Amino acid sequence: MVKRTVDVVCATFGIVVAAPVLAIVSILILLDDGAPVFYRGVRVGRNGCLFRLLKFRTMVVNADRIGGPSTSTDDPRVTRIGRTLRRYKLDELPQLANVLVGEMSFVGPRPEVEEDVRLYTEEDRALLTVKPGITDYASIRFHDEGDLLKGAADPHEAYRRLVRPEKLRLGLEYVRHRTWNTDLKIFVLTIATLIGTRLLGSAVGHESSQR
Repeated sequence: MVKRTVDVVCATFGIVVAAPVLAIVSILILLDDGAPVFYRGVRVGRNGCLFRLLKFRTMVVNADRIGGPSTSTDDPRVTRIGRTLRRYKLDELPQLANVLVGEMSFVGPRPEVEEDVRLYTEEDRALLTVKPGITDYASIRFHDEGDLLKGAADPHEAYRRLVRPEKLRLGLEYVRHRTWNTDLKIFVLTIATLIGTRLLGSAVGHESSQR
C-alpha cells in the first residue's frame, strides 16, 4: 500500500511537471510522421495479466507488422524524431499513466511481450509476482541495448541471445531482494546513467564538433 501510494503521488506529480514536454513531443511527432502520437503495445503484467504499455510512437505506423519486437539503433522503422526520443528515453514518459492506473510501478522488472513470457521457466515466472516497472537493474545494465543489437540480421534473436538471459537474472535478483533502499538505488542510478551516457555525452560530442 505504501509503495502504491508513492507511485500515485509521484506519477501525478510527474505528469503535471512533464505536461509541457509531453505536449511539445506530441506536436513534434505529429509534424514529423503524423498520427497516432502514442504506441500502445500489449505486455504481460503482474500475475500474467495483459495491459497496454504506453509510449510515444517512435517507429512508423504498423511497425510491429513489418518487424519483430526488438529494435536496434539502425532499425529503419524508427522515425527521425523517434531516434531522438529513444536516445533520451523521452518515449517512456507516457508510462507515468500506466503507473497512475496501477498497471506498473516506477521500479520493477521491465514488462515483456507474450511470446517471450511463454518461454519463462517456473523460476522465471517469479517475475510476474510483482508489478513491472519503468526502470530496473536491466534498464541500467542495458541502457545501450539498441547499440548492442545494431547490425543484427534478426534483432529479436540477438536480444534473446545477448540480453535476455542477463535481463532475467537481474529481474529475479530484484524480486528476491527488493527493499525501499533497492528501489531508491535503482531510481538514482537510472537518472545518473541517463545524465552520464546521454546528456553529458551529447554535450561532449557537441563541444568536440565545434573544435
